[in-house]
Amino acid sequence: MPDVKRLLPISIQTFSQIIERDCAYVDKTAHALALIENGKAYFLSRPRRFGKSLFVDTLKELFEGSEALFRGLYIHDRWDWEQRYPVIVLDFAAGVIDSRAALDQRIRRLIEDNGERLDIECDWHDNDIPGCFGDLIRHAHTHYGQPVVVLVDEYDKPILDNIDHPERAAEIREGLKNLYSVLKAQDAHLRFVFMTGVTKFSKVSLFSGLNQLRDITLSPQFATICGYTQSDLESTFGAHLAGVDWDEVRRWYNGYAFLGEPVYNPYDILLFISENRSFRNYWFETGSPSFLIKLFRRRRYFLPSLEQIEVSEEILDSFDVERINPITLLFQSGYLTVESTQQTWGELSFRLRIPNQEVRTALNNQFIAAYAEISDERLRYKAGLAEALTQGDLPALVAAIKRLFAAIPWRNFTGNTLPEAEGYYASVLYAFLASLNAEIIPEDLTNHGQVDLTVRLAGYIYVMELKLDRGAAAAKVVADEAESTVEAESIEVANPALAQIQARGYSDKYRGAPGRGLFEVGLVFGSAARNLIQADWRRVA
Repeated sequence: MPDVKRLLPISIQTFSQIIERDCAYVDKTAHALALIENGKAYFLSRPRRFGKSLFVDTLKELFEGSEALFRGLYIHDRWDWEQRYPVIVLDFAAGVIDSRAALDQRIRRLIEDNGERLDIECDWHDNDIPGCFGDLIRHAHTHYGQPVVVLVDEYDKPILDNIDHPERAAEIREGLKNLYSVLKAQDAHLRFVFMTGVTKFSKVSLFSGLNQLRDITLSPQFATICGYTQSDLESTFGAHLAGVDWDEVRRWYNGYAFLGEPVYNPYDILLFISENRSFRNYWFETGSPSFLIKLFRRRRYFLPSLEQIEVSEEILDSFDVERINPITLLFQSGYLTVESTQQTWGELSFRLRIPNQEVRTALNNQFIAAYAEISDERLRYKAGLAEALTQGDLPALVAAIKRLFAAIPWRNFTGNTLPEAEGYYASVLYAFLASLNAEIIPEDLTNHGQVDLTVRLAGYIYVMELKLDRGAAAAKVVADEAESTVEAESIEVANPALAQIQARGYSDKYRGAPGRGLFEVGLVFGSAARNLIQADWRRVA
């Protein structure tokens, strides 16, 4: 009921507990009914702690005919409560599976538990996992006189638990494939199949025997099947959030989009309310993306590119242990979301973005730790950068950048070539600036080229070019370019980065823009010094 402070269902994923304890509940049964009436087998990918398990448990209670739990909900008067179905639930959320043998043991236990609940026994002496799973489905159909419902929660967790051990992950994937392939063979005995997880593995690698699943991950009709909409917050949690700064709540926690209305992560909102409406990183801190961060560093990913990602549907659609695309994993894990789509030459492309302030700040803090090996002192260096940028204080900005790079323990990068790459310095600087929630345009295009970074913060615009000096001749290339331009006589070429900004008019597009000031900033890093060795700037407006 609106305007009533009901109990918060924090860490409760059991539908019956939420209803019986009169907890706040956002009714998702309209989605459940649409799924059941319009299809038979579905797959849904959503980030962790997004409400997938609760939705699976809701389906279980629905098919088992727990009518009393659904009174007052959308589906209650639209469902035939006389029909009850045998339900098999395979839940891989608990614990960590670290081998194929451990997986097989877990699967056997799940089959046995479902068998006990349904009063059906499998003879393991004469059967393997596919055989017993198939027997369980067929015998349940015969015993109850109704086709079977199969619900699989966190289907991919055993693989993700071992993602940094590719060979082991591949073995576990084959074990899961061995299990899931049974569903196709038993199609005649099935009423409904619903599978959830974080990632979507390609049909070839995991679903080759299960091609009847409809993927609703990016289906506009089911964009809000998990998560809370703005309307949900204002009604179900209206009393809890009375007087809150809605713009700030949206900026921090809204923005997850699946080709429909954007949603909030339920875990964020419940913790935000329970912690006296304090803006903090609730969801992100429940699971460190350590493997992802290591993958980005190992591949020397140019972090500013995260601001302008456009990918094809295939990149978002599938994930393979042997060919891990970090962007695919970022999207499927919830660190990126869909901003817009475009149809070009018969193909659908997606523009992606970081969903909100929580993810943006926390993710870039992780990048700072990985790329710069700075964690304990991170806030101090961020404060120095923020103070300089918000005051338009360029000498202080240069000093803050020098202190930052001087603090990086280079011994942690022994044996790799990170400091030899110009993109590394831009990536570290980007991670710090992005964690301040500055607006950043990487490789900002003009009619004469593109500048490395344009940064907007507190009304100031900073047009930045970065160079890496690998020797005495490093500046000569840009100086020669400048001499060939009409304005060459008026340009100071001692700083090649600033010279390039001026020679190519990178800041022209921002002249006359409202604000507190426009600066051209040339930053030259030295591969030997591993720090800023030259910095010059000019205030344009």
